[in-house]
Amino acid sequence: MASSGEPISSPSNLPSSLPAKSDQIHVFWHEGMLEHDTGKGVFDTGMNPGFLDVLDKHPENSDRVKNMVSILKKGPIAPFISWHQGRPSLISELLYFHTQDYINELVEADKNGGKLICAGTFLNPGSWDAALLAAGTTLSAMQYILDGHGKIAYALVRPPGHHAQPTQADGYCFLNNAGLAVQLGLDSRFKKVAVIDIDVHYGNGTAEGFYCSDRVLTISLHMNHGSWGPSHPQTGSVDELGEGGGFGYNLNIPLPNGTGDRGYAYAMAKLVVPSVEKFEPDMIVLVVGQDSSAFDPNGRQCLTMEGYREIGHKVRKMADKYCDGRILIVQEGGYHVTYSAYCLHATLEGVLNIPYPLISDPIAYYPEDEAFTTEVVESMKRYQMDKCD
Repeated sequence: MASSGEPISSPSNLPSSLPAKSDQIHVFWHEGMLEHDTGKGVFDTGMNPGFLDVLDKHPENSDRVKNMVSILKKGPIAPFISWHQGRPSLISELLYFHTQDYINELVEADKNGGKLICAGTFLNPGSWDAALLAAGTTLSAMQYILDGHGKIAYALVRPPGHHAQPTQADGYCFLNNAGLAVQLGLDSRFKKVAVIDIDVHYGNGTAEGFYCSDRVLTISLHMNHGSWGPSHPQTGSVDELGEGGGFGYNLNIPLPNGTGDRGYAYAMAKLVVPSVEKFEPDMIVLVVGQDSSAFDPNGRQCLTMEGYREIGHKVRKMADKYCDGRILIVQEGGYHVTYSAYCLHATLEGVLNIPYPLISDPIAYYPEDEAFTTEVVESMKRYQMDKCD
């Protein structure tokens, strides 16, 4: 097993028409994250009603990530992937983003054999160790970029993190992996970081952690789902703009259900790109969740591989313009066990500027009408201009 920061394997035999071998994605991964067992029940509830013979695996299960690992190792993108071993976070590192009291609560819950933290979010035996690995692996990926070893790193991690707030867990998330990495970047080298979150749900935890900061632009494109209870008090609406010095640095883009590829492309062009251009970050963190796909059981946004590929391409273009090509990609949701892996592959193709799809889409086409999304995006653009300019 390779030590932290050392490649596990190296790409070879690149097709001549594709990007150079030096333009690769450094993937940070640790198989210990598979030990987080979220159990079975009715979807994500853990409930057994007693009258069903077959229960669902919790949507955030290890199978989804196993396929992500395998498609990157065996799929046509493999020559562009360099593998690196992840590591567990130190408790002291968790204080970059979280409070000591909250961390103590999680440690105590783990010592007591586990706990239902909030709806759908189960800390079971093995979960805390996996969460520490997810946090530490993401920090290692950021450190790799900070040290100048590579420009594009991908933290392939679970449990996910973008709902975890400084003081509480939420939405399958215990530790905010992306938030920890952003703070490490700010403390070490970067003056300004832009976070672009395309998971189907609002990245509320990351937004809260930097809500009063003018050094972090948090952008979240998500399904217009609103608050889902005490663990998720934020609504993800356009009027959550930040507070104090951070006012105007939180951009929420709650998109209509079924927005689709063209609607996301429109929102990226009209809202995300102009905001990043105005902010001029020196680092981009792309928070990816394939639960925005057309076939995900936990989302209704109708993105296909084509849409993810285009998002990856747009983010790479912004990174090249403002950040010397630096991008940290952090894995979040994505619960269709097979299609999520395909959508990840397409996203990374876009980030690599590969000129044509390496894999054809196995299950899309999905018809879409972007007219309503266009109207909604235009209204949000007007709101942002009125409030923040």
